[in-house]
Amino acid sequence: MALSCLTFTSDDSSDKIREREFTIGDLPGVLWSPAAGAERSALVLLAHGGGLHKKAPAMWGRAHRLVTGAGFHAAVIDAPGHGDRPRTAHDEREIAAMYAARDAGEPEAPIIVRYNAHLAERAVPEYRALLDALQQLPDIGPEGPVGFWGLNMGTAIGVPFVAGEPRIAAAVFGLHWPDRLAEDARRIAIPVEFDMQWDDEYIDREAGLALFDAFASPDKSLHVNTGRHQDLPRFEADSAVRFFARHLGQPAVSPA
Repeated sequence: MALSCLTFTSDDSSDKIREREFTIGDLPGVLWSPAAGAERSALVLLAHGGGLHKKAPAMWGRAHRLVTGAGFHAAVIDAPGHGDRPRTAHDEREIAAMYAARDAGEPEAPIIVRYNAHLAERAVPEYRALLDALQQLPDIGPEGPVGFWGLNMGTAIGVPFVAGEPRIAAAVFGLHWPDRLAEDARRIAIPVEFDMQWDDEYIDREAGLALFDAFASPDKSLHVNTGRHQDLPRFEADSAVRFFARHLGQPAVSPA
């Protein structure tokens, strides 16, 4: 992807958080930062799940914890075919195939894995362009540590991105199959926190454990909770903030 300048399209502050929407070329995104203080701090890139968008409640909630709990910057862009980005004919075919499998009572996993891999091929260079652009901002800069946090489809995008991006110092992944990702996971040796649900109705335990096991990180932790796919406890978000605080050099505090 040809690099383009980051252009802010809105700038609002509330609840101790500065929220700036932006575009990089035709990529729409949002950057959350501490409302007060111009000192540089660490950056965490977020990636949303399938069917969601850059300002979904989960994205805002994680960003709020990162900003108020550790003083981080947090940024996310809409994934291809999501949010404010149009769907391609390929997107429409894959989404129709998922719904058809669901209506027929057939497994959706092979379609989701295949489609997520396609989205990742498009999104990885976009995240690289995002990081390039953000590091040109004076309140972030090129020297500070960077983390990555993505679950579900965010893991499908994040694993190949992090595997080829030496600027990422720590990552939180989870809730995905090892298919298409295990090979890249073996190239990741940075600290990793990994979430999975013990009673996940889509991703069986063996699959979740296989992806966790594939990471080459000598410093990795597995967080397993009872419950179905959508039942990941909210306290895991606080654990992720503490994880990033440890590895990105920012002291964590209780979220405001």
